[in-house]
Amino acid sequence: MARVRKPFLMRASAGVMTAVERLAAAELRSVNAQVEILLREALARRGISTPSPGDPDDQA
Repeated sequence: MARVRKPFLMRASAGVMTAVERLAAAELRSVNAQVEILLREALARRGISTPSPGDPDDQA
């Protein structure tokens, strides 16, 4: 079964996007993948669990 991805529009300051782009390049990821990782890490720090990437329950 293909992973379902939910598109959304996000606005961020130029400085934040530049930092995310640099981090993504340093970690050999796309900006989209990097934003998802950062969101998952932020949610985990707040105690909110999310399905692991590749988990069949991960329909986000």
